[in-house]
Amino acid sequence: MPVVVHTDGNRIKGRRRVGYCLPHLSFNNVLARLTVSFSLLVVSSLGIEMVVLSDYAWAEPSASQSSGKLKGNIMRGREIFNGKGVCYYCHGVDGYIGRPPRLAADTAALIAKLNPPPTDLRNPEALRLKTNTERSRAIREGHPGTGMFPDTTMTDQDLADTLLYLALIRKDPHPE
Repeated sequence: MPVVVHTDGNRIKGRRRVGYCLPHLSFNNVLARLTVSFSLLVVSSLGIEMVVLSDYAWAEPSASQSSGKLKGNIMRGREIFNGKGVCYYCHGVDGYIGRPPRLAADTAALIAKLNPPPTDLRNPEALRLKTNTERSRAIREGHPGTGMFPDTTMTDQDLADTLLYLALIRKDPHPE
């Protein structure tokens, strides 16, 4: 009878073939790991400062979530921040306030006139919102007295992913 040997040294008897099994390596898992590795390689080659955190952490649930906390994903949070969340319009690409995206002239002019100006999300001393509960509320409901408008389209998972990405760019070693 053929034997399959796992990378952890365990043997499993089977009927059809002998081979090595790599636990938890589905195509999607391998693709995700390669994507993260490639992204980190590109980021480091551009000279952008990196902070190493786990890909996943817990984020504060919204009031609509019944129980438990969602697991956030940094790479998805980055995609939301620089994509459908349009956070980068005001806070800059990847949260670099001095690196605005290319916008229509009228949109860029409106953002330039914001008073107070958008917060530098990479400067922890400049941040007024100190907890994920406060950040979640500002994202969902807007931030009174600023130009930050409410985002009612973001799902709970999108919010968890974005909050984890925000922890990364502010270099928070212990995200909530």
